Amino acid sequence: MRHGKKHNHLGRKTAHRKAMLANMACSLIEHKRINTTVAKAKAIRTFIEPLITKSKADTTHNRRIVFSYLRNKYAVTELFKEISVKVADRPGGYIRIIKLGNRQGDNAPMAMVELVDYNEIYNPKGTKAKKSTRRGRSKKADATQVEETATDVKSEE
Repeated sequence: MRHGKKHNHLGRKTAHRKAMLANMACSLIEHKRINTTVAKAKAIRTFIEPLITKSKADTTHNRRIVFSYLRNKYAVTELFKEISVKVADRPGGYIRIIKLGNRQGDNAPMAMVELVDYNEIYNPKGTKAKKSTRRGRSKKADATQVEETATDVKSEE
């Protein structure tokens, strides 16, 4: 029975599951975006978000704790040097899961997992698109444009 067991076992033994989640987390840190199944995507969220929170405080103790989970010194360095700087002011929710549809071979539901601050389509450096105005041009702007075109025509002749 599985009373009180809240994490998904993903059909694997404990050591295999921990190694798989560590490898997926390292790939996510390195590439900023990975494709996987929805179940694994939800599992990676609970695995990596506490590690990103720990990376905000760059101490030796936090680096050792994160290294004990990831077991890849290049991923730990990348996490503490680059990713923690980008997510410093974010209070949580560091990754985004986007469902992609079903896989061709076995019809498994697929998802794309990405770091939120590294997607420029959804988050273009925190700036919003410039709002277009609905009112007409001012008369002053029209007059200056007419004068500029008149001087351009005279200079060409």
